[in-house]
This record gives sequence, structure tokens and C-alpha cells, in this order.
Amino acid sequence: MSLEKLIMEQLKAAMKSKDTVALQALRSVKSAILLAKTENGAANALTEDQEMKILQKQVKQRKDSATVFIQQGRQDLAEPEIAEAAVIEQFLPEALSEEEIEKVVVATIAQVGATSMKDMGKVMGIVSKQLAGQADGKTISTLVKKNLG
Repeated sequence: MSLEKLIMEQLKAAMKSKDTVALQALRSVKSAILLAKTENGAANALTEDQEMKILQKQVKQRKDSATVFIQQGRQDLAEPEIAEAAVIEQFLPEALSEEEIEKVVVATIAQVGATSMKDMGKVMGIVSKQLAGQADGKTISTLVKKNLG
């Protein structure tokens, strides 16, 4: 089943159960998918990779907003953002642990023959593509820097 159909089913369920947090999160994902499908030059159908990127972006936006709200002492605004991120995360593959990500980073560095920070972009590209939806870019970047530097 495509992600779009799955989102629509969950949206209907959230409407029936009057779950406003899930409803808002799912509506924003649906909107992002529609926008991506109607962009100039879009193929009208999204690949699974594109769908994962949309979901990751939606989760990241909410987590970033929650972080800012918490720093400003606005827990009341941070909680809905965290709850929406959790709703969206259920559509992403299970995230890998930092140790599992580091194994992939180390293997990729060895495979590419990377020796310095000049090779970071090459390693990041391969690892990011390989772990799409299972790890965020910030964690990957941190581990690549740690293992190259």
C-alpha cells in the first residue's frame, strides 16, 4: 500500500476518534505529499525514497520547533510538536541505534578509502542514501567526523 493511501486511512481513523494531534500531523504530511506531487517537473507519483524524505523533513521540523520552544521555556508549545513528530514517525522505518549507524559509517569509510575530512562528502552521500529513513543526517555527520577526524 502506498504511503499516501496509508496516510488517508490513518487520517480517517483520527477523524473518527477525534484525535486532534494525529489529525493535524497527518494533514500536514498529506499536504507535503500533494505539494511534492504537483511541483514543476514532478512525475506525478512519488518514489518510496521521496516519501521517506518528506516524512523525515516533517519529523525534523517538529523536533526543531520543540527544541526552540523548550529553550524559550514554552513547554506548552513544545508538547504538541513532540506528539505530532511521534505520529509521523510511525510511518518511518525503525531508527537504527548509534552503534549500528557507526558500523555502516566505518564500513563505508573503508570501502571508499576515505582518509581525511576532504572525503566527508563522499562518505556522507553513500551512508545517507544507504540509511535513508533509518538515521538522521546530524547523527550520520557526527559519526563521520568522529571516524575521519
